[in-house]
Amino acid sequence: MRLLTQLVWVFTVLAILLAVVLLFTYDVIKVEWISFMEIQPSHRQMEDPLPVPARSIPIEGPVSIPGMLPPENPVEADEASIARGSELFEIHCRMCHGQTAEGNGPIAPFLANKPANLTSPIVQSKSDGSIFLTITNGVEGKMPPLNENLLVHDRWDLVNFIRTLTIED
Repeated sequence: MRLLTQLVWVFTVLAILLAVVLLFTYDVIKVEWISFMEIQPSHRQMEDPLPVPARSIPIEGPVSIPGMLPPENPVEADEASIARGSELFEIHCRMCHGQTAEGNGPIAPFLANKPANLTSPIVQSKSDGSIFLTITNGVEGKMPPLNENLLVHDRWDLVNFIRTLTIED
């Protein structure tokens, strides 16, 4: 019986020592397992998105036909559309264009190209379709395209909200 008790204590002490040694060597000795996930190409969100396949139509339907006139606004500029456009402006546009949409947002001073003043006569004189296409495709070197961030209906709501902005004199 005494021999059995001694063996239990010896194995317990050895197990504790082994556990301590393994704790200290866990991060020192690493075994590299082959993972095919590591050797295949990966793309992060918004990192060089693939171009839209030729002659394809988005799930939401055709937005505009390249080379044709800008599309007509299919969304009525009612209170719900303008309110939704205001919310979308706060989320996606205010940081650059500012609270008053004059191009003086909190990050505007850090941008190479100053954001457009959406209350200016130049912007307000554009057609709804032209503003929609600017939101959709962006402006090279000035504004990112928002077609991946906003649904078609959301972009039209944003156009309806931009129409409500007062024109500066």
